[in-house]
Amino acid sequence: MHLQPLICVRNVEASSRWYQRLLGVQSDHGGPDYERLVSQGTLILQLHNWDVEHHHGRLGDPELRPYGNGVLLWFELVDFDAAVARAVELKADIFKPKHRSENAYWECWLRDPDGYTLVLASPHGSIVDAEPASVGRTSE
Repeated sequence: MHLQPLICVRNVEASSRWYQRLLGVQSDHGGPDYERLVSQGTLILQLHNWDVEHHHGRLGDPELRPYGNGVLLWFELVDFDAAVARAVELKADIFKPKHRSENAYWECWLRDPDGYTLVLASPHGSIVDAEPASVGRTSE
C-alpha cells in the first residue's frame, strides 16, 4: 500500500514550485489544474486546483478554513537540516522551529502558502547528543 495525499490549493503551479524547492522533489505532471510531485519516481504529493471540477466534481470548499484542519503533512527527510534552511529561504511560516521530538528525531513545523500544516522530520532515530543550532521563528 502507498499513501497518495492530495491537497487543494489556490495556485497549483506556484505551490508546485514551492514544494519542489522545499522538499527537493520533481514535477511529474505540471499545469494549472493538477500536479504530481515525485521523489526518485515515487509519488509524494498531489496538488489540485480548488476551482477545477474535472469529472469528479469539486474536491472541497475553499471558503472553509483552516485548510486541512487536523491533518498534518509529515515529511521524513534525509536532508532535514537543508530542508529547514530552504524553509527559511522561502520565508515559510515556521511556527515550531527545529526541536527534538520525543520520538528520537528532529522536527520543524510550518505552514505552506495555503495554510496547510507541514512537519519536516529527520529520520527516526537520528537524534544526536549535541544540541542543534536553533532556527528562529519567521512568524508567530
